[in-house]
Amino acid sequence: MPYKEKEIQKKYFTIGEVADELGVATSLIRFWEGEFDIIKPKKNRKGNRQFTQDDIRNVKLIYYLVKEKGFTLQGARDFIKNDVEAATNKVELIESLKRVRTFLETLKKELD
Repeated sequence: MPYKEKEIQKKYFTIGEVADELGVATSLIRFWEGEFDIIKPKKNRKGNRQFTQDDIRNVKLIYYLVKEKGFTLQGARDFIKNDVEAATNKVELIESLKRVRTFLETLKKELD
C-alpha cells in the first residue's frame, strides 16, 4: 500500500482571514464579538485574535441571521439562545447548497 500523506489543516485563522471570507470589515467581527457570547476567539501573546473552525461557524451564523435574514441583533441573540445547534446546522446546509449551486452553474457553462 502506498503511503498516503495526511492533509494539513490550519487550526487558527486571523480576524482578517475571517473578514475576507465573509466580505465584511474586521471591525464588524470585533463588534459582533462584544455583542454575542458565542464568538470567543483565543488571543495570542500579542493580543491577536485566533479563530477556530467553531468560531468561524458562529460568525457565519450571525452573518446569516443579521445580514441575510435581516434579524436585529437582539432577534439574532434570541434565535441563537433557543437552539444554537439547529441554527448552525441550517446555516451549514445553506452554505453546502450554495456550493452545489455554484458547481452546477460552472458545469452548465462548460457544457454550453
